[in-house]
Amino acid sequence: MFLRELKQPVESLRNVGPALASKLGRLGIGTIAELLTHYPRDYEDRSAFVPLSRFTDKNPVHTLAQVVAHEWFGYGAMRTLKIRVRDESSEAVLLCFNRPFLEKSLPLGSRILIHGKFQFRYGEIQSSAFEAEVHREGSDPLPGLLPLYSLTGGLTQTALRKLIRRALEMYGRRVENELSPELIAARALMAKAEALRAIHFPSSEAEKSLARTSLAYEELFHFQLGIALRIQARKLQSVERKPIQGILGRRLLERLPFSLTPDQSKVLEEIQADMDRPQPMARLLQGDVGSGKTIVALLAALRAVERGSQVAIMAPTELLARQHAATAAKLLEPLGIRLAFLTGNVDDAFRPPLLKALSSGEVDIVLGTHALFSPDVLYRNLRLVVIDEQHRFGVAQRGALYKKGDIPDLLMMTATPIPRSLALTLFGDLAVSSIRSLPPGRRPVITHLAKEGNEAKVYKFVDSLVSQGRQAFFVYPLIEESEKAELKNVQNMAAFLAKKIYPRYTLGLLHSRLKEDEKREVMDAFIEGKIQILVATSLIEVGVDIPNAAVMVIEHAERFGLSALHQLRGRIGRSGHQSYCFLVYSKEIGEEAVQRLKALYSSTDGFALAEEDLKIRGPGELLGTAQSGALRLLIADPLRDFELLKSARAEAFSLVKEDPSLLFPAHEVYRRIIENKATPREP
Repeated sequence: MFLRELKQPVESLRNVGPALASKLGRLGIGTIAELLTHYPRDYEDRSAFVPLSRFTDKNPVHTLAQVVAHEWFGYGAMRTLKIRVRDESSEAVLLCFNRPFLEKSLPLGSRILIHGKFQFRYGEIQSSAFEAEVHREGSDPLPGLLPLYSLTGGLTQTALRKLIRRALEMYGRRVENELSPELIAARALMAKAEALRAIHFPSSEAEKSLARTSLAYEELFHFQLGIALRIQARKLQSVERKPIQGILGRRLLERLPFSLTPDQSKVLEEIQADMDRPQPMARLLQGDVGSGKTIVALLAALRAVERGSQVAIMAPTELLARQHAATAAKLLEPLGIRLAFLTGNVDDAFRPPLLKALSSGEVDIVLGTHALFSPDVLYRNLRLVVIDEQHRFGVAQRGALYKKGDIPDLLMMTATPIPRSLALTLFGDLAVSSIRSLPPGRRPVITHLAKEGNEAKVYKFVDSLVSQGRQAFFVYPLIEESEKAELKNVQNMAAFLAKKIYPRYTLGLLHSRLKEDEKREVMDAFIEGKIQILVATSLIEVGVDIPNAAVMVIEHAERFGLSALHQLRGRIGRSGHQSYCFLVYSKEIGEEAVQRLKALYSSTDGFALAEEDLKIRGPGELLGTAQSGALRLLIADPLRDFELLKSARAEAFSLVKEDPSLLFPAHEVYRRIIENKATPREP
């Protein structure tokens, strides 16, 4: 019996009724399999006694004591039980807030096992955060490592442990291995049933470590096997490639007022080579902010157009899509390329003829947002899909656009570099191209940290730059005042800065609640230099290219993620002017926020910052809901388990290469793909 086949509801366990099942459901546990894979988040070491007299702030007490008295204090609803206990070293009290039932559970004179944090207050040793149960003769008072799980309201660690023990006794022993005996032996892994028991209730640190390694390896192997099969399926697809001479691309390069950087030239060669092969391209292009990914994408698009194909370029925001459209119009329309722009805000009068032009093939390249994969949007010959800022789209959204074409080439782009460990998991079936160098003449942005209360100095420095003809951004986390958080917001700060700080300059306001035409007017005015200072939310994180902007002030910087801060900083430093970024942080700042700000202060390398962000936040939070959901990793961690990941990838790819028919039933869908009984239509 495979673990994934244990679809019985948790109610099949003894003493699990609707109320308990509802609580488990809030943790995402609805079946026996989900219960057994609700792995511990940590462990508590109870392998040694710590008597009452040796309590400290850091080390919890773990002792056998006798109940010597039951006392009560308070009145009415506030009446609280106080249990006095004594071990061989000292006496203490257990404060049983909202636990009056412990009067019967821990009767007078009984010997109880206590575990909890104690402190000295009001002349006595006491604890309100404790676990206690009557010690039964013959049971082990030193259970060793006890698991600690993520909980929800009304569910205790003790209750969840008992439930998981019951599930292991009833089902866990019958769980079969999902890796081959040869692979388990070669890697010295635990059998699946034993690993499940040991991860929940290990007898030692060594056993816990081996169980985690065994389960993590299996999880990574399954994931990499799926990737290997997707690559194999793609290799079996055939795309007709008409020979071309690359005339359009050469004409564009001749029109550019600059030469491509070595990195741009290298990745362009990789992309063009993919587009000339008989299999569809699947490539991720990553490059730091301002590294020149857009021009590479346009050159790739010209290669598709020269073959008579259509190209769709999708961006996550209308602001970014419009900027791409403006760039494309300037560079490609003189070459005779027929362009279109499509978003949800296209006027109803223009939409029908635009859709007709797309379906008839009268449009070569369409640029837009999510509207590009709307049900009523049809393409005549879509053969290249370009997705910019791909991390802002979910897997289903990317797939919806991909399915509009007939086995199109796929080019995904990101200005948020992806650590190699994540690239091998989430994007392991994609070839990866990287642009690391910036165009010549760019100066690194100088970053300063400023504590709340020192804004006046920052404002004065900004004034000195704007007076020299430069432009500035001010960024805030909120649009308007909030009762939940005392944070500065763009509406109030735009008025304050305009009236009190910069009355001689023109200020603009930009946030997501403005209508699209209002956003466009503000951005056009800023681009043309009619607005000197733009006060905005993180809406400007992508899609803003203002070479004259030389200063960025981010207030409440601790409220932004590391990637967002780096992207915001990337809005400046796009010319030969020296640019400056000021991160103004609040007096009350958490340790994680300190790490983020220090990292940004120390480096302008997006690749290094991406690795640091992974260390700080972990893969799930780093990728966001849409992306991390695709990982489906319950115990493995791409960063911590990178060596395991590489080994699992090698084994999985070797298996698929040698004999795909060896795959076990879980991958029947992939076997059908390999045998050409099903055609994959997703990237």
